Amino acid sequence: MRWIIGLIFVLIVIAGINAGIKDDSLAEEPQQTAQQAGDTDLEAQVRAEETASGQDSGLAENNLANGGYPADENLTVHFLDVGQGDSIFLEYNGKAMLVDAGERNQGSGISAYLHEHDISGIDYVVATHPHADHIGGMDEILNGFQVEHFIDSGFPQTSKTYENMLITIDEKNIPFEVAEKGEEIEFDPAVDVEVLNPGPEYSDDLNENSVVLKVSYGEVSFLLMGDAGLETEENLMNAGYDLDSDILKVGHHASRSGSGDEFISAVSPEISVIEVGADNDYGHPHPEVLERLQKVSRVYRTDLDGSIVVTTDGSAYTVIAQKAGSGEEVIETEPAESGADSSSASMIIKENEPEDAEVEENVASSSTKSIVYVSDLSLQDEWVEITNKGSSPVSLKGWKIEDEGSKHTYTFPSCTLDSQTTLTLYTGEGTDTATELYWRESPIWNNDGDTAYLYDDSEKLVDVLER
Repeated sequence: MRWIIGLIFVLIVIAGINAGIKDDSLAEEPQQTAQQAGDTDLEAQVRAEETASGQDSGLAENNLANGGYPADENLTVHFLDVGQGDSIFLEYNGKAMLVDAGERNQGSGISAYLHEHDISGIDYVVATHPHADHIGGMDEILNGFQVEHFIDSGFPQTSKTYENMLITIDEKNIPFEVAEKGEEIEFDPAVDVEVLNPGPEYSDDLNENSVVLKVSYGEVSFLLMGDAGLETEENLMNAGYDLDSDILKVGHHASRSGSGDEFISAVSPEISVIEVGADNDYGHPHPEVLERLQKVSRVYRTDLDGSIVVTTDGSAYTVIAQKAGSGEEVIETEPAESGADSSSASMIIKENEPEDAEVEENVASSSTKSIVYVSDLSLQDEWVEITNKGSSPVSLKGWKIEDEGSKHTYTFPSCTLDSQTTLTLYTGEGTDTATELYWRESPIWNNDGDTAYLYDDSEKLVDVLER
């Protein structure tokens, strides 16, 4: 099977290189999205504030001078709350781009979110790198939408999730392209999307091969770091890129493997967005990184703020934090760095009805979700730990553990996990006890990276742990 997948990968990579990332034949089909249709009052408010601070004079002329972006169009970037994973949706002038798609249980939620915004086709889908928390939901997207271009880091992974994604791309004849450092993605003539990473030589660390994008619209710019860390940050600074950006999508969920002092200084973001799951087992965001970001920027987190939407007309931008269930949206208007004194920023709080449809939570909303979880996974030593942090014992009979791609499944026998107790499930042979169980199979976990999925007896996903 793997040689077939390898052949598919080589063929579509060759096809992608021949096609290139640039495609000037892409037909423009402008359509007004739901977000754009509702921007009238917001734009009026932004422009009223700009006029009051003396920034609005000659706006149309300045628009033409600064790249020719239309004065009546907004670029909207949605940082979706997909738990411990990444998914970013960009829309402009009827065009759509999706960067990553979270874990596999997030695909339906992302799909619903796109449909709510009247998206039926996606011009570009970008997989920053092949970890499950970035590409797990891709099958739902690739099968549910007309995708014009698929862009990959080009660094293959042996996981079933990645293999299935490639098979779907091949079966649906989606043009496959490999991101090349220094190239432009032809999303729209008014919006610059530059590929900053990966370079021609790949790193041994999958995260450092993440596709890094700088998106610029007029005077407002976004830097999307995927899971890139310190190694990539140093390479980007040494390459002499203009990293200065208004909005930073923080790399690798704000782990301590990235967001170094020099890099943050070079980017000097006004807004930092951390895509991270609530109460995750990785300790993300790392306190030191969080403090570093808070010193220079306003920090938004999907675990605390829900999905975060940034809308810009190329001159100023607004930030909407969609707090799930709070019944209110916080809208912050920030002047672009070159256009105004940042001290003139203002905040408006508007009461709103809660969203009718929200992105699905990272795990099933069962009563055991918050108390039983996958606490650790050793790929080399071949064991996985399940912890009950609740105050009552939990019966695990009929629960399941699966690896990436569901290649192997373990169904728990009749056993009870006591309160504040951890159970270890070993791969090989042994005698079961109250806190030690044995899968009795040959090695299961992929040493190059794997994911443990925990399901309850009703087949609901309870927790996910990636290593």
